[in-house]
Amino acid sequence: MDAPKYKWQTVHPVASPRSKRPPSFLYRLTRLYDMLNQKHTAAAIVAALCATSSPIVLADVNAGFNVRTAADVAVSHASHSWEWGTTAQALLELDNNDLSVFGDEPFPNGQIPHADPNIRALAYVKPHIRRDGQTLTEDKAVGDPASMGVSALLLGTSDSVYNGAADRQADYILHKAPKFSNGAISQRADVKELWADNMAMSFPFLAYYAVYKNDRNAMKEVVRQCGLYRDILKIDKFLNWRHIIGPQSQDEGLWSTGNGWAGYGMVRVLYTLQKWSGSRTLHDEQGKLKTWIKEILDGAMLSDREDLGLLRNYLNDAGWFGEVSGTALLSAVAYRMAVNDPAMFPQKYIDWADQNRRALGHQQGGDGVVVPAVNPLAWKDRNKFYGGSPEGQAFMVNLYTAYRDCVNKSICHN
Repeated sequence: MDAPKYKWQTVHPVASPRSKRPPSFLYRLTRLYDMLNQKHTAAAIVAALCATSSPIVLADVNAGFNVRTAADVAVSHASHSWEWGTTAQALLELDNNDLSVFGDEPFPNGQIPHADPNIRALAYVKPHIRRDGQTLTEDKAVGDPASMGVSALLLGTSDSVYNGAADRQADYILHKAPKFSNGAISQRADVKELWADNMAMSFPFLAYYAVYKNDRNAMKEVVRQCGLYRDILKIDKFLNWRHIIGPQSQDEGLWSTGNGWAGYGMVRVLYTLQKWSGSRTLHDEQGKLKTWIKEILDGAMLSDREDLGLLRNYLNDAGWFGEVSGTALLSAVAYRMAVNDPAMFPQKYIDWADQNRRALGHQQGGDGVVVPAVNPLAWKDRNKFYGGSPEGQAFMVNLYTAYRDCVNKSICHN
């Protein structure tokens, strides 16, 4: 990174942390059971279950670490565009999963859902979104502001100004940003350069934007762009992707966090494509995304771990320390894909992610910070980062929500 229409009218309430969260699905089942035993009338039972407009909340799980304090650190430490967008996405998955593409029905009636602008994820990111610019915030990177694009579209369901901001952001990426020699959208505005990071910035937003515009061809173009990135960043010698190819910041190493960015970005694109009625029949595109994600996971699973049980900052490079950011996000990818396609991503992927998750749990302090991380602004820094990486902390939330969903689907065990 550079420090360098018609809207569904169900209203989703604020999902406050801890004690004020809406009742879970298990709680409601228990309440129903009690009322049946007490011979309440059918009308009373229906009234009790429908008294709240809150969405079903997935049952919490014990992931081996405190996800709430991890999220709080991400919120307090984020200070750059990609950190704001990444943290907002993590908060959405944590507190309002039904609004994320990982929910059971994220696009009711083929539309993006109406969202309460006061939920934590949107209230958090809203002040960081510029409503009158070409991009969602000023940045030297093409893709980083787009990490807030899904949030902008959700905010647009209650304030159309944010839809306009998202329109301009999409137009900039698609029509004004530089293109690499093969047509891939550059991550940099000043040079033609491809970063694995951009897989989690531009493309999940553009996939969501395709739903917003009801544009099946736009969804296909997002998948094509993912393939163009793979064509450059992956080489035959390795399953994993190189970090950066271009004239300014080239890094041919297999950065673990970069592979996490690429994998999780494609996971979000895949789920968006599958969950939207306008594109769920694009089976060839689904197959490509799954294959590309599997390559990244298979390469990571072949890599060694260091003494703490963490993946190294650069995969297959014994000279590097193990760190939490790449380990967390790649593990989240494994859980998401085990749910998405259990036949293609069988138990060995869950076992690998479980080992990583347990190791990560041992690295969280009482303040919520998980260490050691790679310096989020200097990925080749040989010094371990103990100050709380905003993206690393958000990845811990992604890991938790992926594991929670896997447990709630009865695919993973808690």
